[in-house]
Amino acid sequence: MPWCQPSGSSIGSLPSCYDKLVIHYNRKAWWRISLAFYGTVLPQVLGRVGLLTGFCLLLSLVDDFMKREWGGEVRVPELDQLGHQVLGVAMSMLIVFRTNSSNQRYWEARTLWGALVNASRNLARLASVYAGPADDLGRLIAAYPIALKQSLRGNEDLSEIRPLLPGRLFEQVVASKNPPLTISCDMSRWVQRRRNDNRLDPVTASVLEQQIGFLIDARGGCERIQRTPLPFVYAALIKQLLLLYLASLPLVLVARMGFAAPLVVAVVSLGMLGIEEAGVEIEDPFGLDPNSLPLEDICRTIARDASAVTAVP
Repeated sequence: MPWCQPSGSSIGSLPSCYDKLVIHYNRKAWWRISLAFYGTVLPQVLGRVGLLTGFCLLLSLVDDFMKREWGGEVRVPELDQLGHQVLGVAMSMLIVFRTNSSNQRYWEARTLWGALVNASRNLARLASVYAGPADDLGRLIAAYPIALKQSLRGNEDLSEIRPLLPGRLFEQVVASKNPPLTISCDMSRWVQRRRNDNRLDPVTASVLEQQIGFLIDARGGCERIQRTPLPFVYAALIKQLLLLYLASLPLVLVARMGFAAPLVVAVVSLGMLGIEEAGVEIEDPFGLDPNSLPLEDICRTIARDASAVTAVP
């Protein structure tokens, strides 16, 4: 009987201490997406947009006061728009670099977790067919991505895998400085025990070990992404140029547009700050932000498939 059955938001014995799911949306629902707030960059950038817009409004009021008091002889200083345009081009290139780098990290992380799913399915399938019953290995397969997910998030709470592991092994995993590696070592011990009992031939045992190696390789790729953020020199330069560009934009627009300038500053700053903030959010694809990878869903998929394949009839 399968040890892992769908039950509400969790699967079988896998508790769900939180249920952060990917944002699903109808790609054709133009108005609903356009008016969305949750999952967008608006909560992060509205404060900065408001500050820049307020600064521009203040300059507009000062400029209007000067025109009325001194007949236009004294005005708010006006910057040459050509210089500002050159700065804008350079800054735009940096923002594009930032966004592309973050998107590449996000997609690579999803590819690695897809490889984790495939390796888990192959390991469960081969073990069940050639060395079954393999329900004990299936539990290890289900526990591995959960331990990896918690490790990537810097979370030491492993209560989710308690129902999947024997008591002594669970204590070893909790005490370990590297829980995913400890679980993968027990997978190898499972293969070795089957090999010693002559229930596995050397070739099949080697193939099973190869699948376990794929699990470890996927974990190494995820750690590389997590521990190698965008170099600070780029991150700082983008923010510095962005601040300089947006803070000086009112000095270009106020003298030409008057009280329409704050509206333009609000739109431009929302666009540029929003693009930069979107790159910041997806730079860490393993977190708990609304647009992070749906690791809970992937862990449940692995647990469901491992249970279906390795469960004792």
